[in-house]
Amino acid sequence: MSKLPKHILVIRLSAMGDVAMTIPVLRAFTEQYPEVKLTVLTREFFTPFFRDLKNVSVYAPDLKGKHEGFFGLLELSKELRILGIDAVADLHNVLRSKILKIFLLDLKIIQVDKGRTEKKALVNGKVFEQLKTTHQRYRDVFEKLGFPIKDSDPIFPERAELNSKTLELVGKGTKNWIGIAPFAAYKSKMYPLELMEEVINELSKNYKILLFGGEAEAEYLSSLENDQIISIAGKLSLDEELDLISNLDVMLSMDSGNAHMAAMLGVKVVTLWGVTHPYAGFFPFHQNENNALLADREKFPRIPTSIYGNKFPEGYETCMATISPKDIIEKIENIIKKPR
Repeated sequence: MSKLPKHILVIRLSAMGDVAMTIPVLRAFTEQYPEVKLTVLTREFFTPFFRDLKNVSVYAPDLKGKHEGFFGLLELSKELRILGIDAVADLHNVLRSKILKIFLLDLKIIQVDKGRTEKKALVNGKVFEQLKTTHQRYRDVFEKLGFPIKDSDPIFPERAELNSKTLELVGKGTKNWIGIAPFAAYKSKMYPLELMEEVINELSKNYKILLFGGEAEAEYLSSLENDQIISIAGKLSLDEELDLISNLDVMLSMDSGNAHMAAMLGVKVVTLWGVTHPYAGFFPFHQNENNALLADREKFPRIPTSIYGNKFPEGYETCMATISPKDIIEKIENIIKKPR
């Protein structure tokens, strides 16, 4: 019987949501196998995601500099070997990670099965059923390395203490905090902004609303601000943003990275789905499936039209308008009435 690895290189370079989805799996791993060291190869920007994981370190490659291209990845493999890794869990399985693994072939290597065939059948309408979740696909990799993971009763970090900068931005008060992230990578995954404004304005009558987004959306989000609506976009570091998210009572998000960031911290999430669908396996971790509000599939029967939302038939870009603001508001209010 071969010895189990003692130091695993975990590869997941992007994107934000996919990296965030590794966290519940790695947290469960570290609780169940505290004697095994993990080094995560990911982009430097994502380092704060891993901050509370025991026995986990991040190695951030310089993919636009000394680690660029074939010979850059050769150099990266040498640097990783110095760390003492003895196995590889490739949770990304793209060209870059495949090249890197060529230089690490003497180690035990397991790569994620992305389920491309099943996903293709799903978007082509050949099947309409729940596929294996991304979290399960990640767990499968570790099981093949000899480390089955149980995460049915997950542990989440405590709410973070907010620093003075964040408190000055969001203010104090006794009202519940609702995070809302209105944007996604593709418009077909975005709830119509005029309807989202209805949701924001109605909820702001009773709750404090914190708007999340990137710098590109900052100007629009700032235009919605008042005493009870505050835009966070571009104002906090990722570390500070994660601290703030951990203090939310609920996060409203599209099928996007914000949903997974909140879920990895144990925050309840309401997700809105357009041309994508939870069946593809990207449902946020340990969330109630009833908190996913989906576009009307009777009116738009070809949903899901793609896995990532980048492909859809003409007319399907409006499908999310079939989700009513009233339903979203009621869903969030019902969650807030229940203790976290």
